[in-house]
Amino acid sequence: MTLPVPAVASGPVPSGRRALLVWLLGVLAYGVAVFHRGSLGVAGLAAQHRFGASAAELGLFSMLQLAVYAGMQVPAGVLLDRYGSRRMLTAGALVMAAGQAVLATTDTVPGAVVARVLVGVGDALTFISVLRLVTVWFPPRRAPVFTQLTGILGQLGQVAATFPLVALLHDAGWTRTFLSVAAAGLVVGLLALAGVRDVPAGTVVLPPAGLPEVRSRLADAWREPGTRLGLWTHFSTQFSGTVFGLLWGYPFLVVGQGLSPHAAGLLLSLLVLAGIGIGPSLGALAGRWPFRRSVLVRGIVLASASAWAVVLLWPGRAPLWLLVVLVLVLASNGPGSMLGFDYARTDNPADRLGSASGIVNVGGFVASLTTVLSIGVVLDLLAPAGGYGLGDLKVAFALQYLLWAVGLQRVAHHRRALRRVRLAQRGVLVDPLHQAVRRRLRSR
Repeated sequence: MTLPVPAVASGPVPSGRRALLVWLLGVLAYGVAVFHRGSLGVAGLAAQHRFGASAAELGLFSMLQLAVYAGMQVPAGVLLDRYGSRRMLTAGALVMAAGQAVLATTDTVPGAVVARVLVGVGDALTFISVLRLVTVWFPPRRAPVFTQLTGILGQLGQVAATFPLVALLHDAGWTRTFLSVAAAGLVVGLLALAGVRDVPAGTVVLPPAGLPEVRSRLADAWREPGTRLGLWTHFSTQFSGTVFGLLWGYPFLVVGQGLSPHAAGLLLSLLVLAGIGIGPSLGALAGRWPFRRSVLVRGIVLASASAWAVVLLWPGRAPLWLLVVLVLVLASNGPGSMLGFDYARTDNPADRLGSASGIVNVGGFVASLTTVLSIGVVLDLLAPAGGYGLGDLKVAFALQYLLWAVGLQRVAHHRRALRRVRLAQRGVLVDPLHQAVRRRLRSR
């Protein structure tokens, strides 16, 4: 029986080669998790043929995966606070490998559902485990940038889930392709077990918490306004880009917009690659102006809603340049959602950071889950015999505006609550943005 990993109390926070190695192994594990997560999306048309699934049933596969992922976030955060990143990353990689092995060998809908549930469980254990490594192994002033880099570099797994996976499916077939994916997950699990360390050498740690204290930390994390603001930040910013890259972007581009599979793959890769440049910039801005992060959040949501409005209202198929603009705007969604974890980091102590991060991570994936399912249902209602077209896809994607409206309202509410708490507890008064800008201009 292994002992739980205790919470960090104090100690050195190195940022040299050892810290980079530990972090890079964590990023590798996360990248492979994203690859597993997105593998069914780019294989969606092949999956419909293999399993004889409708659009709604295909959406069900991803919906269950996202539902399991979202539902596991709070338990995963509690487990992370108790057992540490190394065990969690190893377990997550092995469970996802098992899920892909099941997917490789089944040709029934129930088998595919089991496979995606396993992928969702393993995926849920991974990302917040890497975020904990960032907090422990890097100093606070560098944490926002490394948090962004974690999310962005991990998304390279989505690139691997487009061109290489599509090519492998074409050449090797379904079973051999997904068995190879399972083998890659097994290797990553072994690397995490061998190379990741929960804390730097010499770090002073606290004894492991008992169940009553675990429950108390979870409740404290939930009551913290910064945690709730992080949750709704994640909810509002993440889902549109995630749904586009995870499942429905490929059919929208190929079936709706008439692009070739190769061109659609290029645009889905651009979605990830563009985020690599956006993420560090957002991290630097969040570190430089921590009291203005909500401005970035609202800007990302409004830009995404505006880009989609132009595409959806465009008569007929949109020109390629407009689709490129849409993808570039959606590339900000993943980096924008990382700001939610920055709220969790700055407004919670280290011993409940896993719980707080788990709560935050629920937001975006609940929104993504809702959108994935809703699009599939609408498409089946509009085209019950299959063969949905561009008009059907436009109606389905318009459902996103309901979630953006709810998300922005909750972000505004919890931002006000957080500012009241900061004023009462720390004496920190955050002026409205227009006043701060005028004061900055006068000072020049």
